[in-house]
Amino acid sequence: MTSSSPTWLDQLVADAHKCVRRLGVLLDPQDAPSGAERVELLARIARSAATDVLIGGSLVTDGDTEQLVRDAKDLLAQPVVLFPGSPSQVSPGADALLFLSLISGRNADLLIGRHVEAAPRVAALGLHTVPTGYMLLGDPPLTAAAYISHSLPIPLGKPDLAVATAQAGVMLGLRCLYLDAGSGAHVKIPATTVQAIAQTVDVPIIVGGGMTCQEDLEEIWEAGATLAVVGSAIERNLSILDTLYPIRAVKRNQLG
Repeated sequence: MTSSSPTWLDQLVADAHKCVRRLGVLLDPQDAPSGAERVELLARIARSAATDVLIGGSLVTDGDTEQLVRDAKDLLAQPVVLFPGSPSQVSPGADALLFLSLISGRNADLLIGRHVEAAPRVAALGLHTVPTGYMLLGDPPLTAAAYISHSLPIPLGKPDLAVATAQAGVMLGLRCLYLDAGSGAHVKIPATTVQAIAQTVDVPIIVGGGMTCQEDLEEIWEAGATLAVVGSAIERNLSILDTLYPIRAVKRNQLG
């Protein structure tokens, strides 16, 4: 009997333990171009140093998630991971689905309600699900993610609350944490907060929001994040992709 291939989560966990750092690109179906512009965007991602491509967003009205997933799978070697803002973004063909539970808020619909709605379709599609604790962190003004989710983010000045929330999520059995400053955030999550969480829990940490350059990414990686995700910065200036690259390995707990 042969063993099955490692899943996306298996590989993420292995990289977390080896302190290998990964670079994710987030594509929002709402804002993704179409036609020749989409082909060019995906070609640039394919040539970049990105290790993962996430697809999803807080608000999707006109975007076609399923078509974007198909196009990405056709043109990219990187794994394609769904980052759904609603059950309507659950689409076939992706390598993994972040099954997000908004543990930083108190909106029951995003703790379990949407999951019940999506579960039959997820099961029917046979998607590899990654139970993920989704944590919004930030100060006013509210980002789109906070507004759409009807929940207040954890204040940036309350790292102890962020740590306790992360601990609770892992104790509940969540296999991964996604710390998000929100789409278009002007301030990234402090590296000290990421480090405090990384020193407390033993699951991979994904961080997104507010990062615009290689130095931002390295600060977050060195704090303990396994996967750093860039979205809005690339939407504003696609050439930034050419300046970003993952770190193969870092020492643990570099921050003081």
